[in-house]
Amino acid sequence: MNSLENILREITPLSPEDSFLVFDRIKTSFDFPYHYHPEIEINFIYKGKGYRRMVGDHTGEIGDIELVLVGPNLPHCWANYRCKNKKTYEIVVQFNQDFFNQSLMQKNILKPINNLIKESIRGIMFSKETAERLKESFLNLSKMNSFESFIEIMKILNELATAENKTLLSSYSIELETFVDNDKMKIVHDFVHKNFENKITLDDVASLINMSSVTFNRFIKKRTGKTFVNYLNEIRISYAARWLMEKNLTISEIAFEAGFNNIANFNKVFKAIKKTTPTEFKEQFKGVKKIE
Repeated sequence: MNSLENILREITPLSPEDSFLVFDRIKTSFDFPYHYHPEIEINFIYKGKGYRRMVGDHTGEIGDIELVLVGPNLPHCWANYRCKNKKTYEIVVQFNQDFFNQSLMQKNILKPINNLIKESIRGIMFSKETAERLKESFLNLSKMNSFESFIEIMKILNELATAENKTLLSSYSIELETFVDNDKMKIVHDFVHKNFENKITLDDVASLINMSSVTFNRFIKKRTGKTFVNYLNEIRISYAARWLMEKNLTISEIAFEAGFNNIANFNKVFKAIKKTTPTEFKEQFKGVKKIE
């Protein structure tokens, strides 16, 4: 259900022999289509107040300084909106996924960076304070030789991994979650994803993993930090938000397809999770270039 067929698959200039590439540009506008690529990407934007950020099913207006980590195959773009600056500084660092070699990343010293990369599947926005602290590092990257820039990027990644006030941008990225073999959470995950458009009760799911409703309630809260109803609603809204971006359906049709049989309840839950109404959300993506 997580179709990318109507979103541009960017072919980046990063070759298998490259560890990473740094793009240092001054832009007068952002007009590259909503797109994705398997490479992991850091986006640093300076003097871009008023542009719009779109990462997965998240959208927001950026401030004067912006620092975002975009994980593999996560659709994203920065688009013209209300920016009045004539020159905006954009520094992008793209990595091949194998840059983050898993045997190396399991070493204690690099585990924070490994956890950061895992979280990047939802997109991570860093605080203004973190962006300001790393501003000179980003602005100087393109002036360094390859080895110096490698060392500097490792320092940046370590800063990002340990930074406070990180914000995950896109809705819970279930499809990319990994589970321990025979994990009961995987059974719950698979069942909910296959049946979210239908009525699902807590008792239905509890019986799947041979738990009482009370025990299952504690289990789901411990594993996800949410009640089962909130967990289910986040999955439904995640699909609904994607369809609002990708499908030519009415909001009522999308609400029904996502498992809501009451449009008022759909609007209420959508606004609680996405902080905007379905209509406003759909409008925000209208001007974004896509591949038809």
